[in-house]
Formats: sequence, structure tokens, C-alpha cells
Amino acid sequence: MEMKKAGNGLIAGMALLLIAAGSRLLPHWHNFTAVGAVGLFGAFYYRKQIWALLLPLIAMWISDLILNNWVYSAFNDGFVLFTSTMLYVYLGFTGLVLVGHGIIKKLNGSRIFAASVLGTIVFFLVTNFGSFLQDPIYPKTAEGLILAFTAGLPFFWNMLLANLVYSSIFFGVYYWINEREWSYKSA
Repeated sequence: MEMKKAGNGLIAGMALLLIAAGSRLLPHWHNFTAVGAVGLFGAFYYRKQIWALLLPLIAMWISDLILNNWVYSAFNDGFVLFTSTMLYVYLGFTGLVLVGHGIIKKLNGSRIFAASVLGTIVFFLVTNFGSFLQDPIYPKTAEGLILAFTAGLPFFWNMLLANLVYSSIFFGVYYWINEREWSYKSA
């Protein structure tokens, strides 16, 4: 029984990894990807929280490798393993997963909604503060910080919508599978 559970976790992880990375590689609205929802679902699904943290980060890194070295290769000098902005994005996803871990203790729609909203806010604050620090377009003043956060608002709304949509799908499928399994066992 324990082996079956471990196998299911591996299969789920691989599927989530492919969905998250794939959602970044297919045409999409800016920040409308499955990566955040994968982190939120992983925070609920995995007992070992390291897996919840690793899934979105690995998906980001794999898709960043493809995007930076193939799609946007004309903008880079040579092969790119990491960019300076990736640090803040990865920290933002780490914060999002920690929010999910703290809020989604059981399968509950209001908890999933709250984690999606708060996780998106954490991601927004971390990544836009990182943009403020790194991008020379923003003066290092209070006005520059406000400009950085204002510029990030369209990305915030897209990510929030993506987290709500993809979380509904992931948690809905999980609920449906477990309810069906429960029905078969009791029949």
C-alpha cells in the first residue's frame, strides 16, 4: 500500500511538472501559467514539503532554460543557466508554497481560494521588489518602488486568475479521483 502511494506521488509530481513547465512554453497571457497552482497543490498533496517547493522551481528552471536559450536566445550572450531576476521569481514561488502549506491543511474551497489570493500577493510583492532593486529604470526612491509595483499590476491579475483557475482544476481532479475511489471501496 505504501509503495502504491509513493508511486502515485511520483506520477502526480511528473504530471504536475510537465503541466507547469508546458504552461510556460505554450502561448499564454503574461503570468497566466500553472506554476503557482502546482506549488499550492503540492503544498497540500505532499507530506514532505520539499517536493512542494521543488516542483514549481524545477518547472521554472526547465522552462527558463528553454525560453532563455531557444526562444529568447537572440537577447543573450551564450548559454544561460540562470539570470539575475530568476532569484526573486524563485523566492516568490517559495513564498507562495509556504502560504499554501500554512493555509491548505484540508481540502476546502475557501482555504484554496485564500491561499491562491495570499500566495499571489506574496509572489507579487517579492518579484516586484526584486524588479525595483535590480532594474535601473526604477529610481531607488519611494516613487521608484511605487512605479515598480504599479508596473507589475497586470501581471498580478493574470497570475491571480491563473492560480484560481488551475487550482480549481488540480484540486477538483484530486477531489473527483478520491471521491470515486471512496465510492468504489464502500460499494
